[in-house]
Amino acid sequence: MKMVITRIVLALMHFRQWLVAQATFGLLNLLKVLPADPAIRFADRIARFVGPKLWRHKLMMTNLRNAFPEKSENDLQEIAVASWGHMGRMAAEYVFLDRLFDFDPEKTEAGRVEVSGIPIFLDLRDNPRPFIVFTAHTGNFELLPVAGKAFGLEVMVLFRPPNNPYIADKVFSFRAARMGSLVPSHAGSSFALARRLEAGGGVGVLVDQKFKKGLSTSFFGQPVKTNPLLAKLVRQFDAEVYPARCIRLPDNRFRLEIEPRIDLPRDEKGNLDVQGTAQVLNDKVESWVREYPEQWLWYHDRWNIKGTVER
Repeated sequence: MKMVITRIVLALMHFRQWLVAQATFGLLNLLKVLPADPAIRFADRIARFVGPKLWRHKLMMTNLRNAFPEKSENDLQEIAVASWGHMGRMAAEYVFLDRLFDFDPEKTEAGRVEVSGIPIFLDLRDNPRPFIVFTAHTGNFELLPVAGKAFGLEVMVLFRPPNNPYIADKVFSFRAARMGSLVPSHAGSSFALARRLEAGGGVGVLVDQKFKKGLSTSFFGQPVKTNPLLAKLVRQFDAEVYPARCIRLPDNRFRLEIEPRIDLPRDEKGNLDVQGTAQVLNDKVESWVREYPEQWLWYHDRWNIKGTVER
């Protein structure tokens, strides 16, 4: 009897996931009917209207109060609503990702995308060696691997699949066709990244994701656990590390930036300081978020406090 009930519950759960996926795909297909700019602006307005009515908005506001205790409640509310708008834009931009990246170094007039740090892109492409590019959930971070592939820079990208398996399959197929080699985040993903670095290649990772275990660090003055994976890969393969980010600009435009190689902390014997490296990553991401706070995903539980927020 218990086995039958378990099967029914699993079947209902899968059916619910399928329904959510079909509704999501239907909305995205509806956006395809519109030109890119009106579709992106429409998704922004919808997200600004719906987002503040969701429970996640409470978590978002708690995160913002902890991060910016000096800001007024009105200022924090403005950041939160704008952050929802950027999430709406992100969803719509998926539909038009092929058309959004229009950067051409031969063109004199500005396009939708501008790129900063081109010499670094070209150096990494033309002088192969182990390297890691790290970024955060700012702007449309999905455009960074698209840019790398456009420059002929093959980077193995570590990503966390959506929880919904139907959406995850569709997202993986979409990303793989536009971003090159992808590694879903799971127990064995570090081995795939290690093999790429050992072969003298590059990998890309997001470093601001929630992590229940790991190194004790701080982020916006709050204690937080940070994944030690990047630091351990650097220590093992002596890989170079480069920060990169996407910034949304007015009129549905973007600036992609890859910054110069960063120097990581080492002990008196010259060995990499894994703990210190994790904090360096947090500090870099924090500097980005402070510059454009509305472009970061405040609704995720980076500080692992969801259980303390009232619904």
